[in-house]
Amino acid sequence: MSGPRRPARRHPIRVLIAKPGLDGHDRGAKVVARALRDAGMEVIYAGLRQTPEEIVRAALEEDVDLIGLSILSGAHMALFPKVLKLLKAQKAGSVPVFAGGIIPDEDAHRLKKAGIRAIFGPGTSLEEIVGTAQKLARRRA
Repeated sequence: MSGPRRPARRHPIRVLIAKPGLDGHDRGAKVVARALRDAGMEVIYAGLRQTPEEIVRAALEEDVDLIGLSILSGAHMALFPKVLKLLKAQKAGSVPVFAGGIIPDEDAHRLKKAGIRAIFGPGTSLEEIVGTAQKLARRRA
């Protein structure tokens, strides 16, 4: 005998893509946003220079299933944990956060321990990113 069945997803996966901090390079984030959209997801692109507070506010207002953060500035160890902390403070800690950019392996390990669900470096295939996003959304559903 199996447990109760979860209701089928009634809407496309909603993903917020954001660029925290002062990083002004968004080409990679836009490429990932387009790949997620082409895979059938609804993508909300928050744009450049977002504060952690703005990212969490947008995630809550848009009722997203996932948050994707992109960073090249090196401020990931300050900004990513702050996003996670704010999500928890808003009782939204179950929203999976994934990240991409220039993140050293040691930092990636620490960020995963802090709660970032997946980290993608340069050269990661779009198929891998899309597949991971789909798995993270299914696990949350």
